Amino acid sequence: MFTFRHAEKSIALIDEFLSKTDQGILIFKEGVSNYLSGNQQRFADNLNTIAALESEADLLRRKIENILYTQSLMPQLRGDILKLIEELDNIIDLAKSNLFQFDVEVPFIPAELHNDLNQLTQVSVAACESLMPGVRAFFREPQNVKEKLHRVYLFEKEADKIADAIKRRVFHDMPHLKLSEKFHLRYFTLHIETLSDAAERGADLLSIMALKRIV
Repeated sequence: MFTFRHAEKSIALIDEFLSKTDQGILIFKEGVSNYLSGNQQRFADNLNTIAALESEADLLRRKIENILYTQSLMPQLRGDILKLIEELDNIIDLAKSNLFQFDVEVPFIPAELHNDLNQLTQVSVAACESLMPGVRAFFREPQNVKEKLHRVYLFEKEADKIADAIKRRVFHDMPHLKLSEKFHLRYFTLHIETLSDAAERGADLLSIMALKRIV
């Protein structure tokens, strides 16, 4: 039976990669909060931090790919692991690019929507955070992966509900906004929501990978 005994270096790198991704999505949450609060300096610090974390995560991803290919480690699972790393890399990429869109486009967000957008951000980020324990479990206790992923789906559905409510409120209950402002708000709501969608895709892939290991 295949074990991960000889692949500890790869697993350690994957752990480090997960930590960078986890830190990145937390910085995204802080960044949105600071943008909404008008804390420009702290928001600028968040942009610098998330850019650095994304670069470090990219470097780790390349190291992981190189080791998996050149040292022929975990050959049975290599393809699936690489897909999973790509999905996780997509999460921190989205977090970084979405936060930079706030800086580039400077959307006008009415004060009455700040709580809603903060709540959407927290729930969407929670979906991503909930994916990490499942990924870690895959390498050491795959039988426990499924139970660690149910929160991802719970938070993803909640993010859908909150995002729909924000968009309805913008288009139905805020006649004082210009149509262009409503479109802009829908666009940024979608930006935040996409993080939970990426977490759901990662959870779907991880569920299948765990099943392959335990059957």
